[in-house]
Amino acid sequence: MNVVFVCTGNTCRSPLAEALARRTAQQRGINATFASAGTGAALGSPATDGSILVGLERDVDLSRHRSRPLLPAAITKDTIVLAMSSGHIAGIRAVVPSARVFLLDEYGSHGASMRPVADPYGGDLADYRIAADAIESMLDAILDRVVTESTTGTS
Repeated sequence: MNVVFVCTGNTCRSPLAEALARRTAQQRGINATFASAGTGAALGSPATDGSILVGLERDVDLSRHRSRPLLPAAITKDTIVLAMSSGHIAGIRAVVPSARVFLLDEYGSHGASMRPVADPYGGDLADYRIAADAIESMLDAILDRVVTESTTGTS
């Protein structure tokens, strides 16, 4: 299964989510592909300093990350698109109307919760840590559902 994390600029939340998910999936022995993109991303911007520093605190390296806009070619029938906030959902559907799109928390909780991940852009390091904490708190449930859907072929 493919999972694409989406935020606005693809320099803060979505690259952190991609890297943290990849690390956690590897630790758990889960076979999935992770990527990230932005609904308003410019091509080739680096991750923000805050994202890089918080990533390093959590043993993920974002120094090579370069932003990319969300493109239809990145979304296949076995792709789950996870948005950081409800505002991203319309932008994702405008680009890929047939995409399976969920809020990050919505997907992990099977719709029981709809918490967004606050945008740390322009904030201090504490704001980046809050965003990373929110993402990490959702990852096990997200990966559990990815495993279930990969095994059963359901959504």
